[in-house]
Amino acid sequence: MRYALVIAGLLVAATPAHAADPRLTYVTNVLQAFAAKIECPGTDVVYQDLVQKAQEMQLPDGTTEQVRKAIAFMHTGGKMGEKQSDDLMTDVAIATQSTDLDQRRAGMTSWCSDQKTRLAGYIRTKE
Repeated sequence: MRYALVIAGLLVAATPAHAADPRLTYVTNVLQAFAAKIECPGTDVVYQDLVQKAQEMQLPDGTTEQVRKAIAFMHTGGKMGEKQSDDLMTDVAIATQSTDLDQRRAGMTSWCSDQKTRLAGYIRTKE
């Protein structure tokens, strides 16, 4: 019986529930773009490119604004933005945790440098 539970647990843990989720990937990219705007000097977000990427990923219309509001809500303790669906708020929480971990692991200087390359379609250098 214990072995069955262990095997079941391993199967659940090994299943990439969110790995193939395009919305979670998009939420993570949007959150990292906004984090780069705040954390990386001279960086700005290209909002229209975020909208275009959502369309390319065939996400529903309005996804970018929902994600922006969810991020603002979560990161300001509800003072800005609006609470969104539980699924979207969960995606924002996951994206926040992974971004925080990446920043701590790489250090902010390296993280910012990496984001300028990785998120080139979402962020740009301020003019």
